[in-house]
Amino acid sequence: MAGGAAGDLGAAASAAPEIREHLFKVLVVGELGVGKTSIVRRYVQKLFSQHYRATMGVDFALKALHWDSRTLVRLQLWDIAGQERFGNMTRVYYKEAVGAFVVFDISRGSTFKAVSKWKDDLDSKVHLPNGSPIPAVLLANKCDQIKDSGYSASQMDQFCKDHGFSGWYETSAKDNINIDEAAQLLVENILTNCTHFPSEDNDVDKIKLDQETSVGKRKAQCC
Repeated sequence: MAGGAAGDLGAAASAAPEIREHLFKVLVVGELGVGKTSIVRRYVQKLFSQHYRATMGVDFALKALHWDSRTLVRLQLWDIAGQERFGNMTRVYYKEAVGAFVVFDISRGSTFKAVSKWKDDLDSKVHLPNGSPIPAVLLANKCDQIKDSGYSASQMDQFCKDHGFSGWYETSAKDNINIDEAAQLLVENILTNCTHFPSEDNDVDKIKLDQETSVGKRKAQCC
């Protein structure tokens, strides 16, 4: 009887689906003060504060997603300082990224004018292994505030099409609006491209992550 039970357990173990793990580096870029850190903290820690200090250089945070019963996705979110202004250091920060959020402040129209520059900077400095641009989602953040940019939804759709964005969302880190939805769209696009990525074993060797969601240490702005 004991032997039969052991056999049943062995059969069940062998029948269990193999969990496939992915490790993805995702950039969060945009002008100073548009709410990049707030978006990352809301998404990773489910928290919001009015008193975040401006990021100097880059912060990173980790997020684990049980995408489905057979897929575990780990995101390493790199919060790039707005004052980097497309400088030489961004090339170092962008290295090996496979997706990006480009953020602007819906209450400050001037930050929208810089979106195309950030997207062009991404496209010129980082690519998928097959040479294609990395997928990027545009976030019109602080939608809980009064708009200072007179765009319509159709105009935004056309802007995203013209500049190669995977899509866009009006978001609010404060009120937790569309943060998860935007992340889901980006991960869907990344997974679509993942057959072109190096093997996960190589990725894990490059970036060692904790098993649980956590926030990384701030890195200095200079080398």
